Amino acid sequence: MKNLVSIAALAFASLSLPTVAMAQDSSAASSAPTVAEADAFVAAAEKDLFDFSIEAGRVAWINSTHITDDTDALAARYGEIGTEKSVRYALDAAKYQALPGLSYDTKRKLDILRGGIVLPAPTTAGAAAELATITTKLQSAYGKGRGTLNGKEINGSDIEAAMGSSRNPEELKEMWVSWHDNVGAPMGKDYARMVEIANQGATELGYADVGAMWRSGYDMPADDFAKLTDKLWLEVKPLYDELHTYVRTQLNKKYGDAVQSKTGPIRADLLGNMWAQEWGNIYDVVAPPGAGDIGYDIGALLVAKGYKQTEAGDFSANRGKAEKDMVKVGEGFFSSLGFAPLPKTFWDRAQFIKPADREVVCHASAWDIDNVDDLRIKMCIKVKSDDFVTIHHELGHNYYQRAYNKQSYLYLNGANDGFHEAIGDAVALSITPNYLVQIGLLDASKVPGADKDNGLLLRQAMDKVAFLPFGLLIDKWRWGVFNGSITPANYNKGWTDLRLQYQGIVPPVERPADRFDAGAKYHIPGNTPYTRYFLARILQFQFYKAACDISGWKGPLHRCSFYGNKEVGTRLNAMLEMGASKPWPDALQAFTGTREMSGKPMLEYFAPLMKWLKAQNKGAKKGW
Repeated sequence: MKNLVSIAALAFASLSLPTVAMAQDSSAASSAPTVAEADAFVAAAEKDLFDFSIEAGRVAWINSTHITDDTDALAARYGEIGTEKSVRYALDAAKYQALPGLSYDTKRKLDILRGGIVLPAPTTAGAAAELATITTKLQSAYGKGRGTLNGKEINGSDIEAAMGSSRNPEELKEMWVSWHDNVGAPMGKDYARMVEIANQGATELGYADVGAMWRSGYDMPADDFAKLTDKLWLEVKPLYDELHTYVRTQLNKKYGDAVQSKTGPIRADLLGNMWAQEWGNIYDVVAPPGAGDIGYDIGALLVAKGYKQTEAGDFSANRGKAEKDMVKVGEGFFSSLGFAPLPKTFWDRAQFIKPADREVVCHASAWDIDNVDDLRIKMCIKVKSDDFVTIHHELGHNYYQRAYNKQSYLYLNGANDGFHEAIGDAVALSITPNYLVQIGLLDASKVPGADKDNGLLLRQAMDKVAFLPFGLLIDKWRWGVFNGSITPANYNKGWTDLRLQYQGIVPPVERPADRFDAGAKYHIPGNTPYTRYFLARILQFQFYKAACDISGWKGPLHRCSFYGNKEVGTRLNAMLEMGASKPWPDALQAFTGTREMSGKPMLEYFAPLMKWLKAQNKGAKKGW
């Protein structure tokens, strides 16, 4: 999955801020705090956090793009000081929250300060340093992770690609097991200690645990937010159940009963992705004759147009050119909506390919270093369809960051974290055949007709719909870990049980209790809250439908492209520039006209597919 790194309000949230001069500590005051003092506290906090977030962002960038013991140490040091700093701000913010007469902005910013920390350290001496050391160690361990293929070592980005292309179940099993054993298993004890420390910090801030603190950041009570995610899941679950049944049947036909049974759960490593979170890479396996050919493959179209993957030993002047040109295509979409081009510094400073001479974190992310216009992405781009879509996604973050750059520091964020993830994905939904014709990738004579719609929708569903339960269960697991219902001794069992409950998948081999399979997914050692991605899957269809309605589209929703529509760009920017200054229902209403998140636009998009899947699954046993 994709990741956002905004070195502004999100830098605060991700504990990357160092110590700077504190505002007057209200605990030292001889009398009760006043509204004026609360206003002054917020103003001083914002200035401190803004100023140092720039330096903190540069340290984080260097560590992610040049992993060494020294950059690890620097990142850990900044994390340590930043954790202590952010916790003190949060504790002080809590002292002002109950004051009567606070302005809207001061109250909202106090809430952000109190609840915006991903992993709070307690004020106990040495706790912040220990927490920072552990979190840096976990992230770097993931970045350095290796698996094996045919007994030979293979790095993270290459193993992801191989999992998508191999159709040999023994190879797939080897890669899956080696990655989970080598990367995840060694993290377990450190992760448990990290949870212990962070929970102590959350308790000091007045939360039951870290999970409750995370859920409090959605402009509603924490328990109400959990209920909202369950409601959204139940809306879309019938579509997932039909897709699961169909894919399981096709995998059984491909591999036979000995590898994949006709009923029950699906073997996780057969789904074309290390984490079985998106299944699009096995579209060729499940696509039925006559209904599954969508008529084109974006990766093949790119290659046919001369986009040549940079080879490891290529140090020519063209090194990285094809990958950068793919990013320019993504920029072109946003330009067509009326957004200004990306700054020159973006092209000078972004990481487009994996360097040949050092370790980096290849996991795709978007960055805003100076809170103004120093926008960057960090990827190890491959010339393939998935990365073409990911580029549009990451640029969605960058354009969002720039749209709200005139907001005050604590509002430099999305309306909620799901909004930030959904923007680029809504744009990516507009990567239709007609759009590919407009940008010169697809010949107009090869645009697939309506008879290809089932294939087009199935290919989309293999990623968009398949992801839904995974997007939900990551934090379901962490909420259980943080509240103690999933104990360290049961980390792996709890993970495997939730994967079965929500996704209907099982590992290719029995997993010992002492493994830590959750750690083999970047966002666990990276401590990135994940519900945002589930929300983004729902919101992107709401945003997409709104854009199509604004553009006047009258055909089937899945055929709409709003490329080139300036009115969409104007309305979209009106939402984006709000940042986090208003509750998310206000931002949602500004663009879509509704204040409620809903799975109905997604169901509308996939309605023809749902009908087709039900026909294909007639007589098959659903569920697991």
